[in-house]
Amino acid sequence: MTKKGKAKFIIEELEKLYPETPVPLDHTDSYSLLIAVLLSAQCTDVMVNRVTPSLFSRANNPFDMIKLTVDEIREIIRPCGLSPKKAKAIYELSHILINQHGGEVPESFELLEELPGVGHKTASVVMSQAFGVPAFPVDTHIHRLLIKWGITKGKNVVETEVDAKKLFPRELWNKLHLQIIFYGREYSPARSPLLEKDYITRTIGTKEAINSLK
Repeated sequence: MTKKGKAKFIIEELEKLYPETPVPLDHTDSYSLLIAVLLSAQCTDVMVNRVTPSLFSRANNPFDMIKLTVDEIREIIRPCGLSPKKAKAIYELSHILINQHGGEVPESFELLEELPGVGHKTASVVMSQAFGVPAFPVDTHIHRLLIKWGITKGKNVVETEVDAKKLFPRELWNKLHLQIIFYGREYSPARSPLLEKDYITRTIGTKEAINSLK
């Protein structure tokens, strides 16, 4: 099967499984999404959703966030891991949003990536899910699956994102990246691949990926 054929198959199968794609991170606006995505680095969405209610009950906007100290923020977000670095980033980016953007999250990849603690993947999630701008955020799970499915030979998430954008229709990027994440969690977890459930890998996966299921 060609890569184009594989892409078509992936789109069709994922649409059957996940016609609706709610954002896994609980949020109410672009600021709360930005903070939640920042917290999700090396942390599960489940844990982030447990932590953010406590944080957002005290500060769900940059103006209230800067009223907290870095230590106060760190104590609240501690369960998410990397709390000293994340707390400092949240505090500093909130100041920048106020001083440079009128307290609003900028609708720009470039401006988002200038914020402390915000890399390309975080910016892509915010742009796609908060502002509806086509983006294809690639995390380690999407990277792993697209390699297994023979879509890319990317050595890192950057190369995989480039290959994915070339192959999948632009109008599907925002939904498709979530569908792939949902599929990976349910049918193809990294630690224990499921032979009987991982239909996409069994159908179009590389020889190495298919053999790993046996």
